[in-house]
This record gives sequence, structure tokens and C-alpha cells, in this order.
Amino acid sequence: MILAAVGDTSYNILLLLHILSVVGAMAPALAHPVMNSQVKSLEPGPRNAVYGFMARNSQRVYGTALILAGVFGFGLVGMSGDSYSLTDGWVLASIVLWIVWVGLIHAVLVPAERALAGGDGSAESKMFMAETITSVVAVVLIILMIFKPGG
Repeated sequence: MILAAVGDTSYNILLLLHILSVVGAMAPALAHPVMNSQVKSLEPGPRNAVYGFMARNSQRVYGTALILAGVFGFGLVGMSGDSYSLTDGWVLASIVLWIVWVGLIHAVLVPAERALAGGDGSAESKMFMAETITSVVAVVLIILMIFKPGG
């Protein structure tokens, strides 16, 4: 039984939730580089506090938004009837990239931000690497969603 078809109100509501959660998940890709450049001029105490806030937000806000984006994405594929399938190339690639993005946030970015909050300056390169890769993954995912290659 199909609950909605592509373009129906319930499908569009789920699509809106999917897009909003992706925007929320991408916030650190835009905000953190700016914050990092500003934080470097702070004394160690306040700088560590800012990195602590970044770590908490990365895990609780951005990580949660990213997980919800995937859940909503699965819902969109399920509600689409014959329009989209989990076997479509762009859907499979999106799932793999989503897993990579979630893994990078939780396994690399958050621990690096926590280490920086604790005063370990050597974690800055890990944080920068994770932010860069997640930004590239986000752009590739957006391209997949727009052009749907292999669909």
C-alpha cells in the first residue's frame, strides 16, 4: 500500500523535513571554519570552551539532524512507489555517503573537537580533515539528489 505518491502533500512534507534536516546537518561545514579562525585569537580557557560547545553541538544537533535526514530519505524512497528504489544507483551511492558522513562526525569530528576542548592542539588537523571531507560528501550528496544519476 502506497501512503503517498511523489508530489502528494504527505510526500512533500517529508521532503521538507528531509531538506531542513540536511541544512541543519550542514551547518558546521559553514559555521565551524569561520569560528575556527576567530577562536585562534582567544586565550586557552575561552578557546577550549568554544571547542567544547562545538563538540556538543556536533554530536547532539548536527549529528542528530544528519541521522534524521537519512531516516527521512529512506521514507521518501519508500513513499515514492515505483519512482525511486533502493537499488537505484544514486540512492545506493547516497546511502553509502550518508553512512560515511555520519561516521566521520561521530568517529572523527566530535572526538577531535573534544580533544581541542581539552587543550590538545594536535587534534586541529583531524578536525579540519573531517570538516573538509564532510563538506565534499555533502556537495556530492546534493548533486546526487538533484541529478539522480543511474536512476
